[in-house]
Amino acid sequence: MAIAFAVQNSEKISQYAFIVNLIDFKFIRWRMESNADVMSILPIVVTLVLSLLTRNVVIGLFSGVVTGVAMIEGLFATLGPLDTFGALVKDHLLPQVTDSYNAGIIILLVFIGGFVALVEKSGGGVAFAASVVNWVKSRCQAKLSAWFGGIVIFFSDLGTPLIVGPVFRSLFDKLQISRQKLAFIIDSTSSPVAILIPFIGWGVYIMGLLQKEFDALNLPLSDWDAFIGAIPYQFYAILAVAVIPVIALLKLDFGPMAEAERLAQQGSDFGKVSDTIEVFSHPNAKANFVFVPLAVMLTVMFTMLAPHGFPFERVSGSVFRAALSTAYFCAATSLIALMAFHQVRKFKEGVDIYLKGMSGMMSVAVILILAWTLSAIGKQLGAAAYIAEQAQAGFPAWLIPAVAFLIAAVISFATGSSWGTFAIMMPLVIPTAVAVDAPMLVCIGAVLSGGLFGDHCSPISETTILSSTGAGCDQFEHFRTQLPYAVTNGLIALASFIVAGLLATPMVFVLALAAQVLVYWWLSKRSLPQPATLAPQAR
Repeated sequence: MAIAFAVQNSEKISQYAFIVNLIDFKFIRWRMESNADVMSILPIVVTLVLSLLTRNVVIGLFSGVVTGVAMIEGLFATLGPLDTFGALVKDHLLPQVTDSYNAGIIILLVFIGGFVALVEKSGGGVAFAASVVNWVKSRCQAKLSAWFGGIVIFFSDLGTPLIVGPVFRSLFDKLQISRQKLAFIIDSTSSPVAILIPFIGWGVYIMGLLQKEFDALNLPLSDWDAFIGAIPYQFYAILAVAVIPVIALLKLDFGPMAEAERLAQQGSDFGKVSDTIEVFSHPNAKANFVFVPLAVMLTVMFTMLAPHGFPFERVSGSVFRAALSTAYFCAATSLIALMAFHQVRKFKEGVDIYLKGMSGMMSVAVILILAWTLSAIGKQLGAAAYIAEQAQAGFPAWLIPAVAFLIAAVISFATGSSWGTFAIMMPLVIPTAVAVDAPMLVCIGAVLSGGLFGDHCSPISETTILSSTGAGCDQFEHFRTQLPYAVTNGLIALASFIVAGLLATPMVFVLALAAQVLVYWWLSKRSLPQPATLAPQAR
């Protein structure tokens, strides 16, 4: 029986192998006869489609990488899919993890994650915000204070809403400012501020993506120079941060936000929800739990980098990452010591928080490794060359930044992930910019701005959810009231990228800020008060 079963199944296996080989032969022949360059973008298409369908960038990136490996190694290997997966790990993922540059980025992100977790759990941010509240006497001061608090807590985009929001809730209620306005303020000072800082998690992550493309294209640019040079072209981030003092000082609310503000001044509870989070606070926590570690970090960083000519001369990436890792470790050590000295947390408890924060960066490391792998696979298949060729035939160079901004915005809006959008878009836009001689720094700023814009508009974005939670505001109400402001800033940013694509001067951001004031003034004048009977019922 066993022998007969084996013989019967061996025949089936032989038939299966024949069919597989035939399909594999026809697939290869079809690729040879058709335009193979078109097939080179298949992994990217798979990444985009699955990222949008699943709203999970990791699933999309992993699927795109597997697709690319299957195309490189042979869609139907001798031993089936196991060979393909083995090649994925051995020949593609492992080289990315063991690369010295990549390893340095991951290690630095781990140190940053530990430090950020410590600051968030130290109570220092709450103590700082509470000290600011004591000086506030007017509605305008309250809005500007919350805005300033969000800027000071620049090192954690996800921590800002949960640190600043709960502290300012009672003050905003007392001064009859809507919770929707508080949610908008902390959402505008979380990611938009973090994306402009080169030495925190956002900057390190972005520079990791940039340097990989520069190395592959043999460009003389360094990741640090490119990031710093692209800051004036991050139009959406600049507009998002600047909009708060504009509307606070000039009282330029419009749309649903103006309606929410009128209801708040009438004493309505519309848009409020019960407190759903507990932020760590301690009577012994001090505001210097924020400032002292940051001062230690900057001092150590400049002490180690100054002999190399920083910031006036270019510093090698390995030296910069080593200095920054050391600076973050020293900052974390000083904070653990401060918490223990003031009896806020025991030394062992501080170490445990630090280690947990380090492990929390694993998801970021996974996205980076998959993004690096997809980029390398795309180049091996010729995807960058094909996309650049199509761009040369279909787009003028000055239009590339605007197109990149729009595509990045769509991906980010659908997935709710700006970091995942950067990982997908950088390997496409940078080679295209080189091929058509588009302004590189403007294109980089367009990808960053588009990813941030879509994230700001997305109801499923982490920052949208956390901002509404931190402000004690209904999530849909935050989305509904913020959207007109985000779209207005997005349209101004889009126009700015068209102008910057033509002129390639960083001074375009000044025009963008001037346009923002004029557009908001015009929109606020058109936002007329509605009769009280038409106002939504308080909840």
